[in-house]
Amino acid sequence: MTVRIARSIGVLSLVVAVVGPSAAYADPAGSGPIVAALSWLQGTLMGNVATAVAVIAVAMVGFMMLTGRLNWRFGATVILGCFILFGAASIVAGIQSTAGISH
Repeated sequence: MTVRIARSIGVLSLVVAVVGPSAAYADPAGSGPIVAALSWLQGTLMGNVATAVAVIAVAMVGFMMLTGRLNWRFGATVILGCFILFGAASIVAGIQSTAGISH
């Protein structure tokens, strides 16, 4: 169960990292509904859904630490996944500024 949560956080961070930068580019003609759907998906994933999943994952890591059954590598993976999920926009902005891409 906990491995599924870690994978879910990884998938969410990947989706946000892919969807996030697309808002910076000009939209091609006729892509309005697709851009709107992706923006809704990004807002949903970065809002209450992501927060709830991250809280549950961190709580499970804390419970595993409490009971002495924590694989430290797994715990670090969950915490790192949360940082990537919520910091995806900053990470992409940093990569773009390093690469010299300005929008």
